[in-house]
Amino acid sequence: MEHSLPFDVENKGETIDEPDELWPLDEVDPKRAKFPCCLVWTPLPVVSWLAPFIGHVGICREDGIIIDFSGSNLVNVNEFAFGPVARYLQLDRAKCCFPQNLLSHSCNNRHFHSEHGTAISWDDALHLSSRYFESKSYNLFTCNCHSFIANCLNRLCYNGSTNWNMVTIAVLVLLKGQWVDAKSVLRSFLPLLLVLCLGIYVAGLPFLVALISFSLLLIAWFLLGSFIFKKLLEC
Repeated sequence: MEHSLPFDVENKGETIDEPDELWPLDEVDPKRAKFPCCLVWTPLPVVSWLAPFIGHVGICREDGIIIDFSGSNLVNVNEFAFGPVARYLQLDRAKCCFPQNLLSHSCNNRHFHSEHGTAISWDDALHLSSRYFESKSYNLFTCNCHSFIANCLNRLCYNGSTNWNMVTIAVLVLLKGQWVDAKSVLRSFLPLLLVLCLGIYVAGLPFLVALISFSLLLIAWFLLGSFIFKKLLEC
């Protein structure tokens, strides 16, 4: 059976419920940290130095305010943890499902969407997910910021999918996110280069093998937990 990833937007053919009008959004403004309806990413201290594909993600309201799950029972509003935004990806509200009531819920995944929880607007979905995660314990390996974003997008049935998880969120940002500026690229990869140079200088080739093995173990854990043993990563 062929499976499509939720961020594969080509030829979805989904019927999306949405409000009669979606008011225009303000422009993205990195200087004021305003990213309307965006996913935002920043490197994590130490962790991203060893595995640069791992970082901290948040999601933004329609007014551009960033919301992120950064600790047990802690959902930040307009205080993005771990530094300024390095990458962002603006999402399309027209690809969300906003059923105003049960009778008008006509998206193709309406049964699974109802199980995940629905919302009547973009900001309503973020508010509901924030309330849910305010009582959750944070764990880098099982319930983290990516889990929060996946919960938001599943409530939105974004792109006709309710299968968003840690891996699909990470891949979406890594493949389609754009850098804020050159300084953000430098801030994301310079520590890794320094760690690589120092590690190889001190320990030689075994350090490089250990670093690659660490990254592969992390990838295997999240892949198995997201697609095979799903109970492992349930918040």
